[in-house]
Amino acid sequence: MDLSAVSSALKTIGELTQQVTSLLDVDDRVESLERELRWMQSFLEVADARTVDNAVIRTSVADIRELACDAEDVIETFALKLASKRKCGFSNCIKRSACFLKEACLLHQTRSEIEKITAKIEVLTRRLKTYDVAKLGTNQGGGPSSSTERREARRPFPHKMDDNIVGMEGDIEKLVSVLVEEGSDQCRVVAICGMGGLGKTTLAKKIYHHNQVIGHFNPLVWVYVSQQFQRRKVWEEILSGLKGSNADVKNKKDEDLAKELEEFLKDKKCLVILDDIWSREAWDSLEPAFPVEPNSQSRSKILITSRNKEIVSHSDRRGHLHELQCLSEEHSWDLFQKIAFPQTGPTENRVDAKLRKLGEEMVKHCAGLPLAIVALGGILVTKDSSLTEWLKVSANVKSGLKLGKNQGPEDVLALSYDDLPPYLRSCFLYLSHFPEDYEIFVDRLIQLWVAEGIVSSNQEDRDGGEIAEDVAERYLMELVERFMVQVRKRDVKIKTIQMHDLMRDLCLSRAKQESFVFIVDQSNASSLSIVPTVRRVSLHKFCWIQCIKSPKLRSLFFFDEFITEEAIGNLFPRKLMYYVENQRPEQHGKPLLCIVCIWLFGVGLGVVLPKILGVWRHVCNNCRLLRVLNCEGKANGDNFAGCKLASDIGNLIHLKFLSLRGLEFLWWKLPSSLGNLRCLQTLDLRLGRSFQYIHVPNVIWRIEKLKHLYLPENCSKKTKLKLATLRKLQTLVNFNSESCYVEDLINMTNLRELVIRGPFEIQGFNVEELDKNPPIIEGMYLHSLSIIIDFYERIDPRHLRHLLSSCLSLRKLSLEVEIGELPKYDHLSSDLAYITLSRCNLEEDPMPTLEKLPNLRILELYDKASRANKMCFSAQGFPKLESLCLSRFFNLEELNVDEGAMPCLRRLQIYECRKLKMVPDGLRFITTLQELVIGRMKKTFKDRVEEGVEDFYKVQHVPSIIFWECDN
Repeated sequence: MDLSAVSSALKTIGELTQQVTSLLDVDDRVESLERELRWMQSFLEVADARTVDNAVIRTSVADIRELACDAEDVIETFALKLASKRKCGFSNCIKRSACFLKEACLLHQTRSEIEKITAKIEVLTRRLKTYDVAKLGTNQGGGPSSSTERREARRPFPHKMDDNIVGMEGDIEKLVSVLVEEGSDQCRVVAICGMGGLGKTTLAKKIYHHNQVIGHFNPLVWVYVSQQFQRRKVWEEILSGLKGSNADVKNKKDEDLAKELEEFLKDKKCLVILDDIWSREAWDSLEPAFPVEPNSQSRSKILITSRNKEIVSHSDRRGHLHELQCLSEEHSWDLFQKIAFPQTGPTENRVDAKLRKLGEEMVKHCAGLPLAIVALGGILVTKDSSLTEWLKVSANVKSGLKLGKNQGPEDVLALSYDDLPPYLRSCFLYLSHFPEDYEIFVDRLIQLWVAEGIVSSNQEDRDGGEIAEDVAERYLMELVERFMVQVRKRDVKIKTIQMHDLMRDLCLSRAKQESFVFIVDQSNASSLSIVPTVRRVSLHKFCWIQCIKSPKLRSLFFFDEFITEEAIGNLFPRKLMYYVENQRPEQHGKPLLCIVCIWLFGVGLGVVLPKILGVWRHVCNNCRLLRVLNCEGKANGDNFAGCKLASDIGNLIHLKFLSLRGLEFLWWKLPSSLGNLRCLQTLDLRLGRSFQYIHVPNVIWRIEKLKHLYLPENCSKKTKLKLATLRKLQTLVNFNSESCYVEDLINMTNLRELVIRGPFEIQGFNVEELDKNPPIIEGMYLHSLSIIIDFYERIDPRHLRHLLSSCLSLRKLSLEVEIGELPKYDHLSSDLAYITLSRCNLEEDPMPTLEKLPNLRILELYDKASRANKMCFSAQGFPKLESLCLSRFFNLEELNVDEGAMPCLRRLQIYECRKLKMVPDGLRFITTLQELVIGRMKKTFKDRVEEGVEDFYKVQHVPSIIFWECDN
């Protein structure tokens, strides 16, 4: 049951009590409302713990959530309006009297609304008390119990799902041979088929990363198709993956795009993986771009995953069908123990006999389905390894599943949801906002959870305690540990996640049952007229926002184009938009606007323009209770959003999250009314494309609650922002010294991530006595620093050293700028775990400095990071380094690795170092090395490390050696 609405309302009341106290009896009514809400919270917690299944109670839960949201809206609206009136002040008696009168009206209206809500809650309370649900508990925190926290402290981090390959070794070997062996060219389509949850995608990923496959095909590309897909987008994504850019395909017709892709696949030897094709009709839609006809001379192949095995014979009568089977009992137990007992060592020596017997019985109910086994293991890994805990889970398994009677994987997945503690359920249900196969950025998800009040903390300011973002990150880790979400990308922490389609089906089902969010997709977008009264709407498919009639709307997501050509009758043909997009920065503005307006007038824009403007007007004037407005459906740009951002945006005073990322306007000046959004925690202004210059008015300093600020990549010359008041800021992206003040950084004592893009000059810098310069930033919590400056600019090395000296706790450093020399070791944080250097043009070998960092785990050097012709890795250097990448070192001729260097190295990549003659002899001493990738190197270099050749002895212990695009 959803506790987040009640918890959020209580938190809002607690925060704003000081603003409403002693105001004509409003405080008494607020206290009464708070007492009733706390009773409701206790009721929900107990009902959830007892898994009460009663129609009246389930209906009442929805009523509780609505009343809690109404209460929060009333209290917050009152506080914001009252604060606004008192800040305005008054200069004479008439204005003073008018303000008092307005304040009295506001107080009267607020008292009346609170009384109505309290009366409804009292009626609901009397009704619920007639049901003997349980004796009410006292825990009202909405967070994990102390016992849960104790278990959490002992719980190990789980293996990734892709690492838990059991019983698929034969499948991998067979499919690799079908794809790469001589004589298999007649087979164009290879399909992995089977029911949901069998591991089709997991198997396909193993094939995709297999060294023989990588060595045989060049290039390879992976595309998620999913049930609801757009053919053109799939083709564009494939071409982009194969060619490395999609800039030249935007203005092509579909048939020309398909022809280009077909010709590319004929000319090259490529592997295209289409994950999750649902039907023959889906294949028929995509097939025109693939050379699969019998007389084709193409050497490219298509690997698909699908639940429908008929697709193979339909697509290619010579195609290969590989049907995945359920796991045997032995393999099922092996997979289960990897999840439930992730510690090292033989399971037989560390699992109690009774636990093992109980586990084997539960695993049988999973019927050999890997996803169900993983879900069950994800439940048990969170429990104490006691017979009592396992017996409870076993009882739920037996009552929820009936072996052999139409059982599907969703039955076990439902158990994993039911086992979630209350504080995790809303976090999980929130994932229903995102489309199928969507790659969810963890930082953005955490910001949304906090903005919506789903995750909160009592820490108002940083004082050494845990803030809301820390709590949210911990909750996400629990979902990962339970295998309810899958990790897509990680570096020093998890970067992106994704949901398995069956887990997403469960999430959507429960979200619908709880009326958590209304999804607009292909099934209802075209016929949508009125959306019922809902709090959250997520648009997976375009529809006119004016169709949504919900004044209580709290969150609005756009995952498709904001305004489509088709929707406005081809108002902006591709040729015109191409002209607009490719203007030079200095051409943006009034001349271009005049040209566009004249053209639009000629085609009768007067009919359509009001409808375009109505999109923003409707949102800003009819959805005034919005907390979240997320318009980043197409973050790569090409997302037309009208002439300009309406000044009415300032009406959304409740907004806590606003993302305009990727939106394109004809007028690039943002309204000053953004400063009215005093509740904002996240503001993303990365509009349009990187070459477009955006004017940001100097009003952001007024948003003192801001935690995450993303500025445009390029601000206009008129932009100059004061940010010293943003003391709660945790994330600052695209900062530079031309549009901002460097001295403001010292006030941002909570900053965790800083991205500098563009010039960085410290005014009044003392070059004579460097230690006399004041610190730039309080770096106690700064964990990530990136500096990205254009090719024709550089940063003063002294300024860089001074900045780095202030970053005492830095864990991640990325430099994409010419610096000439690397700062000395004593200027770098000893906590650094991940370093990326690109275009630095270091004159000397950086390894003597970098190898001293005691916690460095990942080191990536790209594109002229150094001009040195020799690099040395000395003994005992890089004690914890796990991954090393050397790419595009055009002067590098020699690598030396001493015995004892990099004792933990697992992955080494060497790309396009064309002067390098051989792999270093010292690699033979690195016994931990698991993967060596050699890409775009000369044939002589490649030949030396192949089996039986002169340098093979240096790498013969490495399990995986991959050659990628090396000379033939």
